[in-house]
Amino acid sequence: MIARPVPYTLFTFGSSDLHYYLVVEAARPTDPVQISRGTVKVTRPLIMTPYNAAPEFQNFFEEGEMGGMIDFLISRTAAFSNLRLENESQEIDWVSDSVEEAVSRLNRQLDAEDEDRVAILTAPHKLGGLAVLKYTTERMVESAPGNIQELREHGFLPE
Repeated sequence: MIARPVPYTLFTFGSSDLHYYLVVEAARPTDPVQISRGTVKVTRPLIMTPYNAAPEFQNFFEEGEMGGMIDFLISRTAAFSNLRLENESQEIDWVSDSVEEAVSRLNRQLDAEDEDRVAILTAPHKLGGLAVLKYTTERMVESAPGNIQELREHGFLPE
């Protein structure tokens, strides 16, 4: 779930950074939730070659975890060719025992910093990478109409 959305679209040319906090439910009710801060770098190649025609996903899942399923879903649901997605994240220092409390605390912190370019995401246990990938996909889809218009304005697409 996107607990705090970001109102900006992705760049049409070059790369965009999607900053986020991710709050993942604990495996057991007595365990603390996992909280991490990260950035997904969305890079579109400027020159097409046979080597950059397929999508590239880095650091969304543990090695071997869900890779085949994600490839299957992506190949049947969306065209992400000519795109590189790299996720960089690290756990943060403070601990919370509930997703709601962590989201509330993060919202207060981001509001105090007047920060509107950092999303807050939540996910069930073991599905944090999928939540980040879903968020990234939604941001790309939301940005598409504006990106297409910009390509037309620069003469790359017919009117």
